[in-house]
Amino acid sequence: MPVKSPAVNKFPVQVGFSASSRRFPHATDRNRIKRLSREAWRLQKQGLYDHLHAESRQLAVFLIYTDKKIADFSTLHHKISVILEKLKSSC
Repeated sequence: MPVKSPAVNKFPVQVGFSASSRRFPHATDRNRIKRLSREAWRLQKQGLYDHLHAESRQLAVFLIYTDKKIADFSTLHHKISVILEKLKSSC
């Protein structure tokens, strides 16, 4: 029987964020998008973590920002919640 490491139970999801340098040529814009996205994820991830822990599953997720303009935090927060709900329903 394989032994699970404590990090697997504590962090069942690996997540990455990206913004295109073609659409956002300035690094400050890309960094802002990624920073806002990470914060929206951080505030809402616990429900997915609980679901995955109950199912004894792990996920690796990579989110790519594809819009042509920088969205405000409330929009990103809502979109991340939609993504989290889809991830929960697919597991």
